[in-house]
Amino acid sequence: MAARRRKKPQTTKIQPKRARNLSPGTVTYTGKKTTTVTELDIIDYSKEHYDRFETNNIQEAFTYEDSSNITWINVNGLSNTDDIVTLGNHFELHPLIQEDIVTTNQRPKIDEYEEYLFIVFKMLHYDENEHLTNEHISMVVGSDYVITFQEAEGDVFGDLRDRLEHGKGRIRGYGSDYLMFAILDAVVDNYFTVVEFLSNKVEILEDNLFDDKDDENMTEEIQELKKEILKIRKAVLPLREVINRLEKIESPLIEERTNKYIRDLYDHIIQVNESVEIYRDMIWGLMDMYMTTISNKMNEVMKVLTIMASIFIPLTFMAGIYGMNFEHMPELHLRYGYYYLWAAMILVFFGLLWYFKRKKWL
Repeated sequence: MAARRRKKPQTTKIQPKRARNLSPGTVTYTGKKTTTVTELDIIDYSKEHYDRFETNNIQEAFTYEDSSNITWINVNGLSNTDDIVTLGNHFELHPLIQEDIVTTNQRPKIDEYEEYLFIVFKMLHYDENEHLTNEHISMVVGSDYVITFQEAEGDVFGDLRDRLEHGKGRIRGYGSDYLMFAILDAVVDNYFTVVEFLSNKVEILEDNLFDDKDDENMTEEIQELKKEILKIRKAVLPLREVINRLEKIESPLIEERTNKYIRDLYDHIIQVNESVEIYRDMIWGLMDMYMTTISNKMNEVMKVLTIMASIFIPLTFMAGIYGMNFEHMPELHLRYGYYYLWAAMILVFFGLLWYFKRKKWL
């Protein structure tokens, strides 16, 4: 008889997010947001000058290279890696920097080079469906330029662009280091908005728990909040280290007057981090509270069932005694024995109810 072959269990290969088996410096996009073209939003400004235009041609980003103004190049779309390489090679960015620009799962960090600084951070915001979006952003800071790379169109820099256009504040009179601070400050300020929105969701969920509302999706809502707070924490905590290092870094690209604003930015990120830790503990507490509520409800049901069983146990005993088929049972021959038994059973029933009421078990 031929031996029966065992079928090999089917396994599903999990594709890693980071490209494997590639040499360091290979520019391979690892995100999910693909774009057909790379869009550039270029702002060239000084104290007396302002110019802005949008283009899909990478070469047009080099027209302001010889300008004495500050140039901010915002790149929307990372899936077209050839454009990223062209831009990176023109500004002489290290191959590892170009690789980190398109590696969307890169942890927030800061790298210092002789001609520029490279910073990676995460931009958080809630979309129209109240889902938390985590977008990878990288920034290159040179002596007279700042280049920001983001996965897709849409960011939190609207107010910053408005200040640049209308000359509000001191940003037009400062250098590229202050523009770097302003970009990071816009991201951190939006963290406050995200944390505030999260706090509202936590408070609503907490009120529903205290109001004892029956919600079948309560566990899923708590789990979703846990995922959101962990996503926020993974963005905020490393950025705190980045800003702390940025404050202490000794680079000719950062002026002393900008360091004062960076120190204030560090205070803000500390405040955000503390709020995140508080709401993280609250969310974990909500899960414990919900499980305690479920346990209490189960205990209430078991208490009612136990009391019902305690009441009917003596009644069942009495009925069982007089249900036996012995010939010599004096009570069976009483004229009103049936009614006596009913009276005794009713008396036991109400007596036990009174006892349980007195013990506050009911």
